[in-house]
Amino acid sequence: MSLINRLIKNSTIELSSVLTESKIYNRKDMITTSVPMVNVALSGRIDGGLTPGLTIMAGPSKHFKSAFSLLMAGAYMKQYPESVLLFYDSEFGTPKSYFESFNIDMDRVIHTPITDIEKLKFDIVKQLEEIGRDDKVVIVIDSVGNLASKKETDDALEGKSVADMSRAKALKSLFRMVTPHLTIKDIPLIVVNHTYKEMALYPRDIVSGGTGIYYSADTIWILGRQQEKDGKEITGYNFVINVEKSRYVKEKSKIPITVSYEGGIKKWSGLLDLALEGGYISKPTSQSYQFVDRTTGELIGAKMKASEIEDNGEAWKTLLKTTDFAEWIKNKYTIASGSLVNQNETEE
Repeated sequence: MSLINRLIKNSTIELSSVLTESKIYNRKDMITTSVPMVNVALSGRIDGGLTPGLTIMAGPSKHFKSAFSLLMAGAYMKQYPESVLLFYDSEFGTPKSYFESFNIDMDRVIHTPITDIEKLKFDIVKQLEEIGRDDKVVIVIDSVGNLASKKETDDALEGKSVADMSRAKALKSLFRMVTPHLTIKDIPLIVVNHTYKEMALYPRDIVSGGTGIYYSADTIWILGRQQEKDGKEITGYNFVINVEKSRYVKEKSKIPITVSYEGGIKKWSGLLDLALEGGYISKPTSQSYQFVDRTTGELIGAKMKASEIEDNGEAWKTLLKTTDFAEWIKNKYTIASGSLVNQNETEE
């Protein structure tokens, strides 16, 4: 028996293997959402998406964090009809309509109310210990932003008014214990969190909860927004996904997503600006857009207004299928190709 085989056989860790045969390193599950630019923000690819590990949605209140989380969870549950969503709830601000709008079967959702970090830690660690690698589970925590530590709660009950220095340590302990399970068992954990402004001349947004969350996360989004108006009436918001940290996407990338009050997330939002930048669409006049034959530089098809092209699914599908637009986007945003594999792709 060779040395490498003897060492593998001697290991007390069940998943020890030659790196080229590793179940952990060589294959990563990938869950494609219905919104192309959300997939880009997660993986750098139009056909990419959510991967196992810790994903943080951070931002102020009313920044669509819960909805983005349920969009991803819904995509996971659609891809795996036998899967279960563990939904840890500390804010109780996610209405039933949110689950319905993302086609989440609520009979496959375990709703667990939480009041402090320690209760969350004890429950989620126990659940992860029982979950096997072949079990299909996605976890959402909404949220850790306002979640107190047990010490903070106990101090309040005892009438003590002292600063709580234990909260960041409690959160660091939580994610230190949870993170290895996520990768080993192919589990996506999506966590909603808050941000605060640092004390500086030009303050930037900081993810709350200390360094533990930052170090453990595979992906961190910091969400910003601007109002979308029709005259003086607010019709929705233009959200900007700021990629603060990622294993796959160039950090500090800014990815726009439009959400309207009437139709929710605009599926194809963000693509028009990229198509203009890449030369796949031209703007012959200030009010019109036209597709471009990048081989000849000729304008093709009819002129369209922004409103006619932004939500034109057939036009975007055709562009993505007949040109290298998807590859151009991948080259623009991706920092590493890795071995991300979409389960819908044919395996060798």
